[in-house]
Amino acid sequence: MDKTIICRCEEVSLHDIQHTAATYNCSAREVKLRTRAGMGYCGGRTCRPAVDAVLEAATGEKAGHDIPMKVQPPVRPVSLSVLGGEVK
Repeated sequence: MDKTIICRCEEVSLHDIQHTAATYNCSAREVKLRTRAGMGYCGGRTCRPAVDAVLEAATGEKAGHDIPMKVQPPVRPVSLSVLGGEVK
């Protein structure tokens, strides 16, 4: 059993994706919905290439980009002075 984490935000492992695809014989989109892979805080910005590659291997289906990824802004705005370390 491979416990390599593919989606850190939702803690979805390679095994979770492969097991879901094999058990339910579902499409790549359905696997994402069942496992929540790529649906965490980053909105798939970090893991999407890995998730797409694993889903293609598991389901034989190429990644479809018909449904655009949602854009998720930061939880709260941060000023550039805070990022740069400048004290007010």
